[in-house]
Amino acid sequence: MKKSIFSLFVLASMSTFVSCKDDASTTTGEAVETTAPSAEVQKYKLDLENSVVEWTGSKPTGKHTGTIAFMDGEALVNGEKLEGGTFTFDMNSITVTDLKAGDGKEDLEMHLKGTGEKAKEDHFFNVTKYPKGSFEVTSVTEENGKSMITGNLVLKEISKSITVPAMISNDGAVMTVTSEPFKINRTEWNVNYASKSVFDDLKDKYVDDTIELTVKLKILK
Repeated sequence: MKKSIFSLFVLASMSTFVSCKDDASTTTGEAVETTAPSAEVQKYKLDLENSVVEWTGSKPTGKHTGTIAFMDGEALVNGEKLEGGTFTFDMNSITVTDLKAGDGKEDLEMHLKGTGEKAKEDHFFNVTKYPKGSFEVTSVTEENGKSMITGNLVLKEISKSITVPAMISNDGAVMTVTSEPFKINRTEWNVNYASKSVFDDLKDKYVDDTIELTVKLKILK
């Protein structure tokens, strides 16, 4: 069951996670195809209402927080262990949570999505052209009591392999997966708006290249 669609390493190119407290990004590698799952694997659906991606973006004058909702998801589970899966999120669902309605919330959401009056300009995620993103699990290993989930993260149709530390738990009927906060360098997915590493004339009008993410999944077994 090899897949290339939406392709979130082989050992030689496996990325390692660098602690967020050091203000460093998760190391990325080239995306790889998934391998065929084991014969014992079972497929379970993602609980869309109780699964979310939380994000934090920063700039010199402060930061903003928000969420992105999932639109589909399927986990491959072998016994009590997560073995694989593909989880698709809806880029049109980008929401800002630190601002109130009428106080810049709607404007920032349109800016992040690339909608509104200046929709033809290069905003952050350009959701009209790129309405979906995804994370496809390629391997799960154990390290120091944590699950290290490696997979292909796809944004703006660019696929990069990353590894994320997470806690996975089961209660018999439900599997929960909660990542530690981790950072990605958005420019690796061509999200270049106001990046001082891409544009050299921004002075203090830039937005940090790194975006902090926390992924929370609830999988119904």
